[in-house]
Amino acid sequence: MPASGRAHLRNAIPPAVRARRRDAVADVGKRDIGAVPRLGKSERTKPDVCCNGRTPSAAPSTPGPAMEDLARHFVFALVDDFTHIAFSCAIEPLRLANLVSGRTLYRWSFASADGRPVKSSNGIVTHVDHSFDKMPPCDQLFVLSGIDMQHKETALLAAALRRARAGGTPIGALCSGAYILAKAGFLKGMKAAIHWEYHDSFEEEFPEVELVRSVFVADEKCITASGGTAAADLMLHLIDRDHGYEVSVAVADQMVYNAVRTPAASQRISLQARSGTRNRHLVRAIEIMRKRIEHPVSAAEIADEIGVSTRQIQRIFIRHMHMSPKRYFQNMRLERARHLILQTESSITEIAFACGFGNLGYFSRLYKSVYGKSPSLQRGR
Repeated sequence: MPASGRAHLRNAIPPAVRARRRDAVADVGKRDIGAVPRLGKSERTKPDVCCNGRTPSAAPSTPGPAMEDLARHFVFALVDDFTHIAFSCAIEPLRLANLVSGRTLYRWSFASADGRPVKSSNGIVTHVDHSFDKMPPCDQLFVLSGIDMQHKETALLAAALRRARAGGTPIGALCSGAYILAKAGFLKGMKAAIHWEYHDSFEEEFPEVELVRSVFVADEKCITASGGTAAADLMLHLIDRDHGYEVSVAVADQMVYNAVRTPAASQRISLQARSGTRNRHLVRAIEIMRKRIEHPVSAAEIADEIGVSTRQIQRIFIRHMHMSPKRYFQNMRLERARHLILQTESSITEIAFACGFGNLGYFSRLYKSVYGKSPSLQRGR
């Protein structure tokens, strides 16, 4: 979705489309378009049933076979402790696309390992329609997981994903779900997005995957979104692709979502937004540090690469980051070490060297001084 179009979302919608949306909103009390049937072709004469088993109190007129066949069916494979914010941000744009269009453009269903209700990371329990080994053919299958996905048993899901892929079903992932796809070998040679907190461990474990720091990747065989509201950005992108810009803008308006991001958008708040600075030398210096974590370089070497004096780069960091370049770089390396300690099975020694600390004793003392416990105790906790 072009950035210029987003600046004037409402003005970009022709009067005829706005009139249709007003009619759809006025009619929302009379029908529940979001509650779509998940029944087989032979059962379409039966009443619509929501995933919680209740019949909608005011169902719309029964859609004809042509409308039902045109609806794109998304299946979400939910791994225990999945992230609920990504789940909601994925489902709601689909429901609203049905609402603003006045048609059933999308339908969706959920799956868990055993077909029983599955709990999200915030404790909310979601009823599902399928087990992993009995997921139906669909137009798009998404894996959604959350915290601690490295230690979840996903062999059953991986087998189901391989069967689905063999049958021609497009596979994707939301939030940390990209880890599950990579572990199953789905992302080799592809670009992928995953929540920024897992970047360090993901790059160490899956060097064959080109990890990007953008909010989502939609131009690969397996599409991925990094988590949180990035799931909404991805769904708006898919709605735009399937049904046009006007429908996607109408959905964004319903969500009061006027900052829709493109695939190129970064996951994390920019340095400029955090520090209020536009200093290009600072941005370049931090980028050099990020690329040289394993083999740290001095402030003098960074200054030389940028083309400024060492004294100038020192002044820039003190002014904008309130610490020396050496301290900033050290904190960056320690943060990466902490991610690797908590998210991987690599030894403390391997992690120390991967973060540019050649002396294990020095690394342990420094780590404890910053985080209050030694690396080994951090992992044990």
